[in-house]
Parts: sequence; C-alpha cells; structure tokens
Amino acid sequence: MSTPSTTVSTTVLKSVPMFGRFPDEQLRALATMVTRRSAPRGSAIMRAGDVTDSLYIIVSGRLKVMMGEADGKEVILSILGPGEFFGEMGLIDDSPRSASVIAIEPCELLSVTKHAFKKALVEHLDVAMAVMRVLTRRLREADRKIGSLAMLDVYGRVARLLLDMAEDVNGVKMVTKRLPKQDIAKMIGASREMVSLVMKDLQSSGYIEVRGSTIVLRETVAPPR
Repeated sequence: MSTPSTTVSTTVLKSVPMFGRFPDEQLRALATMVTRRSAPRGSAIMRAGDVTDSLYIIVSGRLKVMMGEADGKEVILSILGPGEFFGEMGLIDDSPRSASVIAIEPCELLSVTKHAFKKALVEHLDVAMAVMRVLTRRLREADRKIGSLAMLDVYGRVARLLLDMAEDVNGVKMVTKRLPKQDIAKMIGASREMVSLVMKDLQSSGYIEVRGSTIVLRETVAPPR
C-alpha cells in the first residue's frame, strides 16, 4: 500500500518534465490537485482490472509494469524510473487498469486525479504533447518487442534488452540498475536458466563485464542470431 501525503511543493512539480514549462501561478494551482505518495519496495501501486481514477508520476525509485498469465507466470512489460508516468491510458479511454505496477525500490510518486489530468490536457498543450510522445514511444517499443519475440532467439533478445537498458557513463555503455536474471527472463519471454546460460556466454566471450550489480557492455554486445 502506498502512503499518501498532502504536501506537494511547486519545486517538485517544476522538476517533472510534464510540468517543467508551467508558470509559477499554474504550478501553485496544480499543487492543490496533486497528492504525493510513498510506496515501499514490493507494494502494488495498481493492479490489472482496477478502476482507473488517477495518473502517477515517478519522483524517485523504480517500478515494474507487469501482467500475469493464466498459468501463474509473470510478464514484465517495462521498468519505469524517475520522471516517467503511468496510468494514463485508462484515464483517456475510461477503461480499467490493463496491467499491474509494482515498486521494485522504495518510491516517491505524485498522484493526479482523473479530473485534474483531463483539465490539464485541455488547457495545456505541453501536457497533451508529453502524453502523446510517451504513448507513441510505448507503441514503438511494443512493436519492436513483438518483432524481437518473432525474429530473434533468446541470445538476440538478451543482447537487445541489455542495449536498450544501457546508459552512457563517461563514454562507456552500462546497465547501472540492478537487473536480476529472473526479471530479464520475464521481460523477454524465456526461462531463467536460459538467460543465465546466455549471460555466461556473453561474459566469457568478452561482450559484457559484470561488476556487482552493474553490467558493462563492450564495443558490441553479441549480434542477434
């Protein structure tokens, strides 16, 4: 369960890309409609099938968006971090939640009610464009994931995921956030055992270097095959 807090400063709102261009007067008005929440690791922010009543913006921490299958298996659709938002689809089409969102780290979130969200879409072009850009990006990612599942073997899917998750740190590509093999398996539709074998092969071939929870990518992770 997330814990609500009634205090949201305009400084916090200003740090959110969606609201970054708002003048101070509009930020103060928005602050009265936004709730700040904290969520411990492992807590469910929302579950598939829930009534959609708000949009969530991540201030800190990471969350996984996931769906459950009939046989009890989990599929991780994406991992979200600071500055990103979720829960907007149901607010647009008035449908129940399509996926569950679980905190994988302690998180701080902003909750925006359905009324406030729709009002912001109508009155602020920047907000509407930000939502459209994110929806378009997620659609492109879904298309690419479907293509990867159809065209790449597990080796290629692991390599593609590592490349997608990597950040540039002083000119070196690294996956800096902890990425358990079980989560990799749930994200690419493979077994944990197969992911372990692929990771060992990538490491022994010199394509990656594992430093604790950090994965360093060498010049080229193994090409899809």
